[in-house]
Amino acid sequence: QVQLVESGGGLVQAGGSLRLSCAASGLTFRIYGMGWFRQAPGKERELVAAIGWSGVSTYYADSVKGRFTISRDNAKNTVDLQMNSLKPEDTAVYYCAAARSPVRPAAAMTTRLDYEHWGQGTQVTVSS
Repeated sequence: QVQLVESGGGLVQAGGSLRLSCAASGLTFRIYGMGWFRQAPGKERELVAAIGWSGVSTYYADSVKGRFTISRDNAKNTVDLQMNSLKPEDTAVYYCAAARSPVRPAAAMTTRLDYEHWGQGTQVTVSS
C-alpha cells in the first residue's frame, strides 16, 4: 500500500520560509515522478511543482517560480519543497503526490490526472 506523509507545514509571516517534506513508502520511489499541489479554500487543487523520476527535470507553476524549489532524495524516499519569500496567497493545504506512470519527466506530470497517490496534506498559513 502506497503511503505519502507530509510534514513541515505551519504558520509563517509574509517574507518567511518553510520547508515541506514528504516521506513515501509502498512504491519503487526512484522510478516515479513526484509533485506538490496546493488547495486554498474555495479553489481548485493546483500543481505547485513537480520533479521527474531521476530528479533532473523540474516544473514550477508561474506563481512560485524563483521562490520555491522542489528536490528529492531517492535514497531516503523523500521529496521536499523549499518555500521562500512566502506570500499570503500561498496559504493553502499542500499535498504530496506520486505519478501514475513511472519514468516520466516533470513536464509530463502537470495535471491532477497524472498522479495516482496522494498524501493527507499539510496546512501552510502565511500571515500579512
